[in-house]
Amino acid sequence: MHLDLTPEALLAQLGYTKNEQTLKQINNIIANTKGFEKFAQHIPSFNDALAVEKGFIAMSNSEDYLKIKCEEDSNADNLSAFTALVQHWAEKYKLELKQVDNKNTYYIIGHK
Repeated sequence: MHLDLTPEALLAQLGYTKNEQTLKQINNIIANTKGFEKFAQHIPSFNDALAVEKGFIAMSNSEDYLKIKCEEDSNADNLSAFTALVQHWAEKYKLELKQVDNKNTYYIIGHK
């Protein structure tokens, strides 16, 4: 089954309140992310999977991309599982990620 994920639905799935600012930001992210429509429908389930390892997907405040982030207080086991999950998802959906230097944060650049 294929679901079209609207910007409004994506905001809700990621826990954001829909308003003019967040709607503008998510639309900029969608427009800036190469091949977004090829993996968008998988974002909610990936976000749920990340939550188990204290991770989440959020809108970046500094760049027009979604970011995958792990909570700062995560232990080594969580970080290892988080990193493996991110790598698996990126390979499965052929995504280009950019890791933030010295952090467990990745920007979703787009489809390869």
